[in-house]
Amino acid sequence: MTKDQVFQKMIEYFQGDPKRIQHFTKVYAYASLIGNAERLSQKQQYILEVAALMHDIGIKPAEEKYGSCNGTLQEQEGPAPAKELLQSLNADEDIIERVVYLIAHHHTYDKIDGKDYQILVEADFLVNSYEDSLPANAIKSVYNKLFCTECGRKICRDMFVF
Repeated sequence: MTKDQVFQKMIEYFQGDPKRIQHFTKVYAYASLIGNAERLSQKQQYILEVAALMHDIGIKPAEEKYGSCNGTLQEQEGPAPAKELLQSLNADEDIIERVVYLIAHHHTYDKIDGKDYQILVEADFLVNSYEDSLPANAIKSVYNKLFCTECGRKICRDMFVF
């Protein structure tokens, strides 16, 4: 399974929803950049990038079931379609397991258990901060509490100038 295959499948999955496609594309770009700067192993980088492409896959089923797509519902509803998509691409079981775990936890910030998880959270926050027009004090607060990687911290400081 290639990342390009996942990318294409996710564009197809969010067909007609350019906002969602733009979002995961940006998260993927930041995750890739930060992961490379942090010198993740090749396997960890691959898992991170696949998870970044797929991290919001739970939005569609959450909206269909509950009329809402808050972070908890995304985490709850994301694993099943993620696993199905990855299996359709013949992904290795260990890849599926970690990607699904990251999708199921990407809005949970108090139990981060790996660099891939940390970087996914940072990349998603960078994009969400801009897209949601968060106020500077909120961005700085999350930066101080959440950001751990040097690259992620620098991108955040440079992007939001503090």
